[in-house]
Amino acid sequence: MGLSRLAALHGVATSYSPSPDVTVSVPDDTVIAVLAALGVDAGTPADVRKCLAAAESRSRLLPPTVVVWAGEPLPPALAGLPPGSTVTVEPEPSDLPGHPAGRPPAPLSMRARAAPPAAPVASPGEAAPEAVPAPEAPPAPGEAPAWWIPPPHGVHRVHVRTPDNRRATATLVAAPLRVPQPPEGTHGFLVQLYSLLSARSWGMGDLGDLADLAVWAGRSVGSGFVQVNPLHAAVPGKPTDPSPYRPSSRRFPDPVHLHVESIPEYGHVRDRATLDDLRQDAAALSEAVLNKGALIDRDAVWELKRQALELVAQVPLTPGRRADYCDFLAEQGQALEDHGLWCALAEVHGPDWHTWPEALRDPRSPGTARARSELLDRVDFHCRLAWLTATQLAAAQRSAEDAGMAVGIVHDLAVGVHPAGADTWSQQEAFAHGMSVGAPPDAFNARGQDWGLPPWRPDVLAATGYAAYRGLLRGLLAHAGALRIDHVMGLFRLWWVPEGRPPTDGTYVAYDAEAMLAVLVLEAHRAGTSVVGEDLGTVAPGVREALARRGVLGTSVLWFERDWEGDGRPLAPEKWRRDCLATATTHDLPSTAARLTGDHVTLRHRLGLLTRSLEEELTADLTDTAEWLALLARLRMLPEGDGDEEAAVRAVHRFLRRTPARMTGVWLPDTVGDRRPQNLPGTWDQYPNWRLPIADAEGHPVTLEEITASPRLHALMEVLRPRKPRTAPPGERRP
Repeated sequence: MGLSRLAALHGVATSYSPSPDVTVSVPDDTVIAVLAALGVDAGTPADVRKCLAAAESRSRLLPPTVVVWAGEPLPPALAGLPPGSTVTVEPEPSDLPGHPAGRPPAPLSMRARAAPPAAPVASPGEAAPEAVPAPEAPPAPGEAPAWWIPPPHGVHRVHVRTPDNRRATATLVAAPLRVPQPPEGTHGFLVQLYSLLSARSWGMGDLGDLADLAVWAGRSVGSGFVQVNPLHAAVPGKPTDPSPYRPSSRRFPDPVHLHVESIPEYGHVRDRATLDDLRQDAAALSEAVLNKGALIDRDAVWELKRQALELVAQVPLTPGRRADYCDFLAEQGQALEDHGLWCALAEVHGPDWHTWPEALRDPRSPGTARARSELLDRVDFHCRLAWLTATQLAAAQRSAEDAGMAVGIVHDLAVGVHPAGADTWSQQEAFAHGMSVGAPPDAFNARGQDWGLPPWRPDVLAATGYAAYRGLLRGLLAHAGALRIDHVMGLFRLWWVPEGRPPTDGTYVAYDAEAMLAVLVLEAHRAGTSVVGEDLGTVAPGVREALARRGVLGTSVLWFERDWEGDGRPLAPEKWRRDCLATATTHDLPSTAARLTGDHVTLRHRLGLLTRSLEEELTADLTDTAEWLALLARLRMLPEGDGDEEAAVRAVHRFLRRTPARMTGVWLPDTVGDRRPQNLPGTWDQYPNWRLPIADAEGHPVTLEEITASPRLHALMEVLRPRKPRTAPPGERRP
């Protein structure tokens, strides 16, 4: 019982329910290991008693971070303060990115003369320096306690002093109710950027290709967005981990995505012969991918681009460009300097900082400070690459908006980072070392999953006012029209797996979802961006409701949308949820053509991934597909009848368009009949995950130019023409 109580106090689950009627106990040694990663020693019964006594005797006047939502009841931490307590809110500095311009408000001082119950808070407005004393009677419904002065939206410091002179200070997150919403009926494309090669690419898709796709899609087919894979910085090495979902850093983008020729200094490089040679080599890489069956080779692409960028970096910046770069350095601050230093050290000592000389493993050590000075030029080079990439990200979003897109570029936030990368080095105290994020066993994977990503420590996040999380979001949202959050359930809890143990021996660790959501809503509100959460798979009760309350859209994939609480049949379009991004597939699933033909089953059979015989799997798959096709036929969405693959793909998207979903996403490979998934979960070297170019129905790679000219694409997009515009309610985006 003691261990269970101690675990509960730290948000560590001692059991979980993979299904409503099943409860699984977590092994004690797993609980002990997870507590140790949180700085709690529970190795012996005596240790448990000692830590439990200390935890239960510790009385906090305020938790480390307090959340207030505009127009909603005060949290118990504030509403339940002793009568006579003085509350002072110290506003955040006005020079922070995203902070409203103008003079920061003075500190807000207020006194709780009566212990007020939870009551709605008025919408933020201009605050007076003093509060009106609270009446003895509780406030009427819909009224705020008279002593409470709502602060402006932001991340502030709140100071409390009680009549008996107890004091406390905490971070106060004052958030709006919801994130901005996209216009209803918005459609767009989903694409893995590396897979989208144009005639000018250097062996993989780049930010120039992204901008070009956005302009074409906005102007030619009326699309409202283009969603891409995470563009986070990868861990260098040969071979580099090709997965965009296991990056070195989520805070900064990867310069491999740069379109080199678009950099202003490129035209002033003196060594033109070397540049010409590099461009010829890049053209050969693209030719091999597009016409000779080669896979996308990120390492080869980066080697060519790195050499070109080294030459570009030798060109002096103009005064205006220099000023812009200096502003970027100042805005990004210590985080960028650390990232640049990690990249420079990785060039010397290798990409795993755990193997570096001991003095360099601590980013704040004297040895690291000396290395920072010695490698100053290389640090500056990597910082400049981050700036160049950020400017091209901004240019892509501007291009999308100028082309009439209502949303623009939808960026993707991976659930975690590589254990050896820049983020875990520079923010070591924020990560639970010796732990990995994954998923528990379920009906689809009896072994569970281990993703090899160290989790953030929820206690450190709270103690630091979620500074790392805020910085991450601010960087991603700066050049985004919307943000997709992979495994959005991680805002609530994550499955931690102790190092060396199978995923079945993991457990859930809870995060402060109110704080995680409040920071997300605040940063999205400041950036004017929408948010889409990937909420597929096992979702704890109440999670989808909490996300919807804050305006975070869900993800609905056609093949999974069935009446699971009823007859299990395909869900009629009018019964789909409204607040979602509706798609036919994702990067982890078969393309629509492969699903309709059963090709995905034969692929998995060829790779030894089936748990039943090929005949059984094909029969089950055919039955599933036939049910959907029958529904499409009943709804008169398939006038061409059976046997027409292209018509069936159009019918699927015609169905998606019929749903009330706010956003409809079209997997770009679906527009040309591609049958290959970009990623096949459960494989590593058995399948070329994350290395395939978009291909047509015959498997021949196609360029961006060929895709946009495809008759098959244009026939498909005809069914997704924008709906009749409507008047948007207050607070909602308009096209």
